[in-house]
Amino acid sequence: MNDFDVPDGIDVLRVFCGPDGRHGNPLGVVRDGRGYPDDDSRQALARKLGFSETVFVDDPERGDVDIRTPDLRLPFAGHPLVGAAWLLDLEILELPVGDVEARQDGEFTWITGRPEWVPPRTLEQYASVAEVEALTGPPPGAGRLYVWAWEDEAAGRVRARAFPRRRDERGDSRSGGAGGIEEDEATGAAAMLLSAQLGRALNITQGRGSQILTAPAPDGMMEVGGRVLLAVAS
Repeated sequence: MNDFDVPDGIDVLRVFCGPDGRHGNPLGVVRDGRGYPDDDSRQALARKLGFSETVFVDDPERGDVDIRTPDLRLPFAGHPLVGAAWLLDLEILELPVGDVEARQDGEFTWITGRPEWVPPRTLEQYASVAEVEALTGPPPGAGRLYVWAWEDEAAGRVRARAFPRRRDERGDSRSGGAGGIEEDEATGAAAMLLSAQLGRALNITQGRGSQILTAPAPDGMMEVGGRVLLAVAS
């Protein structure tokens, strides 16, 4: 059973599921992007679906994809690309910022990208896992925030949560993020930034129990990987 109600022609995935197959960040994938040929129609659908990101597939063989939040187009994002690579069984995804390599390794799907492709956000370390888990909503402020704490530093295990905060038209802070999303369940791009900042592979538990893996790659690249499950088939 699932709680997703989507139009025909749209797959819903859960990306970065935990070891038990639960949780993960929902992702809408429009297999045939021709049905939504312009910016307005794509943003309208992304807002209607309400996922943190929706992917429009413009060429399934070349891996040409278009990533949208409910508010804007993204040049790069982690969980949409991991999900699209898994669903389309691709080794290359084509983005405006460059080609993204993908690979399958057992139950994990991995993508490789550059940290500089990631939209900016604040990475804030907390003193303990308990402090991260005690948050009842986004801390005050504006802009994307990724809070984290070591669960086991020697093993590279991290506890994290992500809040896509924004400001309203008067410049006041608002708790809701893009498209009214208060908290992101699993954020591959932020995990990639944190891994690059720390210079090491990480095993991250985010949100309610999603799992994200990261690893440094050659030439300043970073890998991010996780489990993907199909929640709704088009």
